Amino acid sequence: MKFLLPLFLLAMSALCGQETTIHADKNSFEFKDGDRLVLLGNTVFEREQRYGAFEPRLALALGDVKVSVRNLAWSGDTVFGTARSYFGPPEEGLQRLSGHLELLKPSVAMLCYGSELAFERLQGMPDFLTSYRSLIDLLRAKCPGIRIIVVAPPPLESLQPPLPDLTTENKNLASLRDALRKFAMMQNAFFIDWFELMGGLPKSGLSSKPLTENGLHYTQAGYEKLGTKLVHGLGLKIPESPPPSLENLRKAVIVKDTLFFNRWRPQNETYLFGFRKHEQGQNAKEIPMFDPLIAQGDISIQKLKTEALAQTRRP
Repeated sequence: MKFLLPLFLLAMSALCGQETTIHADKNSFEFKDGDRLVLLGNTVFEREQRYGAFEPRLALALGDVKVSVRNLAWSGDTVFGTARSYFGPPEEGLQRLSGHLELLKPSVAMLCYGSELAFERLQGMPDFLTSYRSLIDLLRAKCPGIRIIVVAPPPLESLQPPLPDLTTENKNLASLRDALRKFAMMQNAFFIDWFELMGGLPKSGLSSKPLTENGLHYTQAGYEKLGTKLVHGLGLKIPESPPPSLENLRKAVIVKDTLFFNRWRPQNETYLFGFRKHEQGQNAKEIPMFDPLIAQGDISIQKLKTEALAQTRRP
């Protein structure tokens, strides 16, 4: 598309005011024992907590290295913080995120944003990349020393009518991927090409073996592939584990993720912390009571991981 080049150049020029160190030769991401990883993004990351596909595979791939994972993704969210804002402006959403970062103190953040640009013909690319940089600046200000992983959104699927043909949207995602690769380098961030790992630009025509419900939202089988490819994108190898062991690990992850979701996004938050807290605000004291349960969930995951790894290492 003729308009993509000037848009891209404009977007890149908006990022040039910051000194960065570029590491173009990094093929794998190094996790440290005790790292605290947060997932930030929109629907594709948020729905991961329903399926528990990524964390079990990451845990097995890391071997004896212990990493805790917290999913802070929010369906429909953007780098502007729009979905997190509830009733206020996007700035309110970023303020809410700041509070969660202060609570969790992550050492690694994995971000996946930009899928909405597939439907906007990339016209918002300059503002998107500028705000993405601001979001990363926020992460680094709240969590000094945090390491950043930028993930390109996965491709969409064209399914049977009346669902639309998403060929054009996938071409937009391919262009977004190219921009994010350069953006990640400029931000000294590790880049994962999830778009290519999940098959890249689909061939024209309908998907023969769909991995999504509607072209956008992935199924359980889709998330199993998404999780596997995401771990591969980190430069890690997943050891072969007996299916029952992986399933037990997956269930433990879902339990922990559900507890954490209720901790950071409780139902009726307006009544607990917002402008109606005069009605039920006394119940807000119960929210931190999730913390020991979540911590116990991490312990259970590590125990199940150790058992699974012991089985994979048997001669």
